[in-house]
Amino acid sequence: MTIETFKAKPKISIKHGVVEMNHGAGGKAMHQLIEQLFLSAFDNEWLAQRNDQACFTVSNPRLVMTTDGHVISPLFFPGGDIGSLAVHGTLNDIAMAGATPLYLSAGFILEEGFPLRDLQKIVASMATAARDANVCIITGDTKVVEKGKGDGVFITTTGLGVIPENVRITHTILPGDKIIVNGFIGDHGIAVMSQRQNLQFNTHIVSDCASLHELTAMMLETVPTLHSLRDPTRGGLAGTLNEWAEQHQVGFCLNENAIPIRDAVRGACELLGLDPLYVANEGKLVVACAPADADTLLASMKAHPLGTNAAIIGEAIADPHHFVQMKTSFGGKRIVDWLAGDQLPRIC
Repeated sequence: MTIETFKAKPKISIKHGVVEMNHGAGGKAMHQLIEQLFLSAFDNEWLAQRNDQACFTVSNPRLVMTTDGHVISPLFFPGGDIGSLAVHGTLNDIAMAGATPLYLSAGFILEEGFPLRDLQKIVASMATAARDANVCIITGDTKVVEKGKGDGVFITTTGLGVIPENVRITHTILPGDKIIVNGFIGDHGIAVMSQRQNLQFNTHIVSDCASLHELTAMMLETVPTLHSLRDPTRGGLAGTLNEWAEQHQVGFCLNENAIPIRDAVRGACELLGLDPLYVANEGKLVVACAPADADTLLASMKAHPLGTNAAIIGEAIADPHHFVQMKTSFGGKRIVDWLAGDQLPRIC
């Protein structure tokens, strides 16, 4: 055997290979998986250094950091997969602070026996989502657990961003503030549930999974002093507003007819016994702003592709009980309370 033959790096078989325990053991197999699958997809100057950490310079003193675990089932769904979700979800948490995302880290928990071709699809999806957002995945980690001890792939992503100098989100919601959403709610949760239950709907429902930082940047150029931003993921719109009600000691009054919900999503929720107000979203945001800024902000949102269907859905009110109320399409009112449990587990 020549030295050249000894040093040669055999290619892993993406088409036929599966995750093995030695892919997490720190030896040659793990090195090959990282080099040939992860590094080839996420390639950038920081990963190229092959260190266990990334060193970078940030000049802006106002930083935002967030971390998010992703355990969605199924791993692939209409409009995305766990890879794109891991990127979009973390970038959106950064965007809700008015920040510009810079870097991501990614931690993978892989189950023994998981097909490498599926892992490659997930990694490629992550790489595409990160590139489209102009963000680099600059460090990460891979662990492997025994077959039956995981569920294919779990991904944890951590993000870092900076808040521009002119942005001054007040993080306070006052009675009279208008509440705006950037589009149809419930798409993500129903898209995932349709795959999980093998349901066939007359209309193809696709997840709204998307990165919102460009939309929020446009919004903040128009109104730099927005009062609060939140992405209604688990718990949906209702969960977000109930959190806000407790956090800011206010109530909310919503207009059911103003809340954008697709007919297909509404029909699927009726079929499944779900309330679309509680269904998770991955490409939606809720914003509270001063009444005087609402129309200007709405127009700005509608000018962006991810805000075309934006709508003012209600307002904050003075309420010592901090209730979220909704004027129904029948002319009455109902309380939109917290859920006692989880309508759709493992949705993100």
